[in-house]
Amino acid sequence: MSDNATAAQLSLLSHQAEKTRVDKWLWSVRLFKTRSLSADACNGGKVKINSTNAKPAKEIHIGTVIEVHLGTLVKTVKVCAIPKSRIPAKLVEECYNDLTPPEEYARVQMLNTKFETRPRGLGRPTKKDRRQIECLKWYFGEDMLEDDNEEQFPDFED
Repeated sequence: MSDNATAAQLSLLSHQAEKTRVDKWLWSVRLFKTRSLSADACNGGKVKINSTNAKPAKEIHIGTVIEVHLGTLVKTVKVCAIPKSRIPAKLVEECYNDLTPPEEYARVQMLNTKFETRPRGLGRPTKKDRRQIECLKWYFGEDMLEDDNEEQFPDFED
């Protein structure tokens, strides 16, 4: 039965279209959960083809490079296959090449890192603790300050 299932999954890719709408392709390769979310991203300027904003009805073909903003991640992919419908997650790798540089993934991981971890039960940070946390955020480059006033954070001393 698994051989039949695999053959059926591969047939989804073997009957490819020459071109399709960008919102449909983004949905079918599972970059977006629903097609309406994909269309909304296109309308919102979060999807670019050749550095220009793409409307949902923009047609793409094999070889097209698409830049998609997924939250804080800017993912760049090259279209390798155009499936006729939504495909299983295991076959997604065959439909596009991920051109996103590793530095982008590292940047997103760093942005998601929490600096403010406190053991449970310690309560709220004191004024001194809060100043040290802000100083660390500033030192590691988190955009906490609206202006570049370095005099606010003198040294790490107590």
